[in-house]
Amino acid sequence: MDGSGAVFRILFMSLALLISILASYTMFNFIGNLKRTNGTFRQFWLAGGAFVFGVGLWTKHFITMLAFDQEWYFEWSMPVGLFFIIFFSLMAFVMLTFQGVVRHPLLLGSTILAFGIVFLNYFSMLGQPIDKLTPHPVYIFLSIVVIFAGTYFSFRLAEMRSLGYRNMAASLVLGGSAIIVQILGNHALTIEKKTYASVDKLSQDINLMAVIIAVGALLILMSTLVTWYIDKRLNQMDERYRLLVENSLDTIAIFKGDHWGFVNASGMRMFEAEEEKDLLGKSIFSFLPARDHAEVRERLNNLVLIGSGRPLEQEWITLNGKVLHTEIVETITTLDNELAIQVIIRDISERKKNEELLINSEKLYVAGQLAAGIAHEIRNPLTSLKGFLQLIASGRKNTTTYYDIMNSELDRIEDIVSELLMLSKPQVYQLSYHDVRVMMRDTVTLLEAQAILHNIAIESEYGSEPLWVYGVENQVKQVFINVIKNAIEAMIDGGAIRVKLSRENDSVYVRIMDEGPGIGEDQLAKIGQPFYTTKEKGTGLGLMVSYKIVDNHQGKITVDSQLGRGTMFEIMFPFRYPEAAVKKSS
Repeated sequence: MDGSGAVFRILFMSLALLISILASYTMFNFIGNLKRTNGTFRQFWLAGGAFVFGVGLWTKHFITMLAFDQEWYFEWSMPVGLFFIIFFSLMAFVMLTFQGVVRHPLLLGSTILAFGIVFLNYFSMLGQPIDKLTPHPVYIFLSIVVIFAGTYFSFRLAEMRSLGYRNMAASLVLGGSAIIVQILGNHALTIEKKTYASVDKLSQDINLMAVIIAVGALLILMSTLVTWYIDKRLNQMDERYRLLVENSLDTIAIFKGDHWGFVNASGMRMFEAEEEKDLLGKSIFSFLPARDHAEVRERLNNLVLIGSGRPLEQEWITLNGKVLHTEIVETITTLDNELAIQVIIRDISERKKNEELLINSEKLYVAGQLAAGIAHEIRNPLTSLKGFLQLIASGRKNTTTYYDIMNSELDRIEDIVSELLMLSKPQVYQLSYHDVRVMMRDTVTLLEAQAILHNIAIESEYGSEPLWVYGVENQVKQVFINVIKNAIEAMIDGGAIRVKLSRENDSVYVRIMDEGPGIGEDQLAKIGQPFYTTKEKGTGLGLMVSYKIVDNHQGKITVDSQLGRGTMFEIMFPFRYPEAAVKKSS
């Protein structure tokens, strides 16, 4: 070979190697993006990587043939070879995404791609008009070993996250292996052609080859530039995301199944871990209270269907046994091409302590108000009792009158204590089903005489259907008595008290309306507070006891009043039909 021929061979081989490396680099960038975009544009990355790599190797094949002065014909085998190298490349890349689905996906994927490269090399050669074919098994075997080893190790390099330029290193290995395979393939088969091309046919084919090489090289170059730009932008996004995750004050973690797959620095501190291995790979259930295991497992399984969950509170246990009160948000994501769950965990232990302190403070404040009211209400009759005892001790007359007054004061103290007992811890009562209509009729009968003495008529509307509630009969009647007595005492000029009972959806409503002077907004806000009363001799505990009773029955009291027109008490109880209990027990 003369000097000019050697120069052209070097130039063509350099061009073929460059295109092979660029195609490999672009392909690794394409399939690398599959792992960091959560499946977004998945089809684009797969198809784009297979197409660019296939066109690149196809173009490289023709350039290498030119470098070795091989005579060739543009036959049907060439476009078929392009189709198959793209197809095998796509199948190989799809196999790489089956992490956790098939065993050894990396080995299977590299085997499929290696077979595609070998197929392109030998199929293009065998597609020529052959008169005589002499195979050389040693070279064939070497070419197969080289491409299988090169493909596998290039994929291994691309998976090495610790390697800074892993895609470039993998591209050099794969691109170089593809060139070596074609060189060995040229020695593996000795081909004698049936016919030789004419000068015109050869010129046409050379022109066609030049166009193919130019288009192929342009596609590879454009694809490389595009993927370089996309990769740069994605790297910037990854860096921002990495900084956000690493510097977050909240724990950001990813669960693979029910094991820790990733946790940031805040999570390490929160769970008192010294090294990543203290958490990664371990079951999350070893960090959860046993009582929550079933609920958490069901919630994580449902997350696959709904995609993300609402913020909720969850207790955790650190490595040192410390209990954490946290608020978490769970979202479906992917890790290493597998479905995973990303969680954001915020420690709210301090907030829970503050809430408990605030609740305790409120309790102490209410207890203080109650104690002050009790002291005030009981001090007055005690002062009277003390004074009368001193008068009796001094020998004064009219002791009978003194005893009557003292008994009256003692009764007042007993009433106050009895009503206060209703506000203490509830005692064990016999709960049963009662018709509110019956209880209200009994109450109206009891108070009707008192109402008539005050020139008041009680008008009742009970309805036609039973109004069942589940509770303590005497307590519910006590509520009705307290409200109606208050209405009677408020209507100093007489009038009518209207009682209406009804069922609305799953609730029983008792509405008691009077024609009294009404209650102002400032007074309305204080109803139910201990010792607050608008009556001259009232204790203010009657309504407070009523609110407590209704609350214990899962009900609610609402008051609506207009000055000069009257007041309406609306008492709501849950409707509980007796047959519900029978069906439930059966």
